[in-house]
This record gives sequence, structure tokens and C-alpha cells, in this order.
Amino acid sequence: MTPAWLERARRVVGPSLIDQVERDHHQSDSEFRRRRLIVAITLVAGAALLGVSLSVRPGDDVFYLLTVLVALTWVGGALLSGPLHLGRIPFRDRLRRPIVTPIVTGLVLGAVFVAGALVVRELPPLRELVNSVLAHARYGAIVPIVAVTVLNGVAEEVFFRGALFAAIGRSHAVLISTAIYAAATVATGNPMLVFAAVLLGLVLALQRRASGGILAPILTHITWSTTMVFALPALIGQ
Repeated sequence: MTPAWLERARRVVGPSLIDQVERDHHQSDSEFRRRRLIVAITLVAGAALLGVSLSVRPGDDVFYLLTVLVALTWVGGALLSGPLHLGRIPFRDRLRRPIVTPIVTGLVLGAVFVAGALVVRELPPLRELVNSVLAHARYGAIVPIVAVTVLNGVAEEVFFRGALFAAIGRSHAVLISTAIYAAATVATGNPMLVFAAVLLGLVLALQRRASGGILAPILTHITWSTTMVFALPALIGQ
């Protein structure tokens, strides 16, 4: 017999992370091959630009240009690859666009990462790795930093949970897309970013599979990333 608390938890997270809505997102074999080719090219180009952007000296205006180019690469490749879908989740016996639940999920993920930051700041090697990522948030103007954070969050979801997820096919798309998402961050040379990509990517991929679209992952990603921009610099000292 399933414990009552486990059943309640299943009802809460099921519609957004587990239960899959019906959808008809089929492509012909030629369209599918074309999507895969464009996704592969975009993945290589985007990962390379991402690594270059994070190697720029904090405070340098070139950082903003490069991060915008990264976002344009993800979005451009995704749009060229084929159709994308927003997705829906069941709510009160109807299928609706996922809005509130993904935002709450992003806040919960943010809280988990904040709790982790309290541990990381006590470990100098890990603290230095995180500080290397936060340097741009500390030395850059907050408005453009938040703007590029949101822009890249949207762009990554359009590509990784949109075009890439669709290009994988029906078998093991959650695990494969998460692994590729994490592998793309290896170009940054920062193990903490790779670790964050694994945890975040898994949740976002589950949302994509459940809803059949990119809206839920987009809202969760930008909620989480914005929380990180404001919370982590204050929690982790230089």
C-alpha cells in the first residue's frame, strides 16, 4: 500500500514532471534527419561560443556581446530545425499552458541551490569555482546581467528542451538531452557549472516530456537563473 504522503506528493508533481499529455508532434523521416543535422551543427557552435563568453574578463563589455551571440545561436538553430511547441499540463480536468507550476518549481530549485551554496562557501576549492562564474554578476551592471541571464535561459530551453529533445526521438530523451546539456557546459571548463547543468537539466527535461513543450522549462529556467543572479553573490564571498 502506498503511503498517504507519497500519494499526495505524486499528485502534486505528477502533472508537471511525470504524467505525459497526449500530443501529435510527428515529423517525416527527412524532416527528422534535417532536424538532427541542424541541431548537431548548432550544438558545436553554441558550446564553443559559451566557452569563449565565460573566459572573458569580468566587467568587459565584450561579455554581453558574446552572450547575446550564444543566445542567438541557440534560438536560430532551434527555429531552423523544425516546429516547436509550448506544451500543456492537466489542471482541474483541463489541459492548460503551464505557468504557475513551473515558476514555483524554479523557486524550489533556487532554494535547493541556495542551500547547497551555504555548504560550498565553506569549501575553498569549490567556492573558487563558483566565484569564477559569479564574477560577471559582481562586476557587471545588474540590469544587463539580468537581461542576458533571462535571454540565455529562454534560448537554452528553445534549443535543448525544444529542438534537441525532439531530435533525439522517443527513446531515453530525458537522460540523453540532460547528458548533452551537461556536456555542452564542459566547454566552460568549470565543473560546478557542469554539475548544476545535470541537476537543472534533468528537471527541465522531465517537464518537457510531461508537457510536450518548452513553456514550462523556460519559466522554470529563468526563475531559477534570476534567483541565482541575486542570491549567490551575496551568499558566497570572494
